[in-house]
Amino acid sequence: MFVVQNRRCQWVLLLTAWLVSPVLADLPPLTHGLTPITEPMDAPALRLTSLDDEIVDLASLRGQVVVVNFWATWCPPCRREMPSLEHLYQQAGDKGVTVLAVNVGEDEDTVFPFLGTVEPSPTFPILFDTDSSVLTQWRVRGLPTTFVVGPNGKLAYQAVGGREFNHPDLIDQLLQLLDK
Repeated sequence: MFVVQNRRCQWVLLLTAWLVSPVLADLPPLTHGLTPITEPMDAPALRLTSLDDEIVDLASLRGQVVVVNFWATWCPPCRREMPSLEHLYQQAGDKGVTVLAVNVGEDEDTVFPFLGTVEPSPTFPILFDTDSSVLTQWRVRGLPTTFVVGPNGKLAYQAVGGREFNHPDLIDQLLQLLDK
């Protein structure tokens, strides 16, 4: 779990991540649990520009389950979980589950080349929080952090640290929100 706002530190972490990437294959599997939010509250506002240069507004997705993932390219667990987010999107997108990946503190010139290394390549919206203002509103303390917004617009689950989003138990947990 990482939070770094200093640009020099981000580059050092990016270099470190690149150097240790061969070691990532030897890491244990990602977990697949989500922590319920015991007192659901309205999700904070989220209105950001996507990699496709479109404005994405969380409010327009009401009625769906929305997985909001905060990440950065220099974050090893973020890098590891990105393919599973795409698998989740492919498996549950047509059932009412959408994924928004909010990149924190980086620009398109950094994110785009990274996405070219992800297999399968993400087809869900990649959003940019370049000034970390949304990160602050959502009270994210480290990366990766994921929130699940229910169809009613309230926060239902959270996860701090890397997850295997395409795990059947996790997908079932998300789909159950649509039945409530």
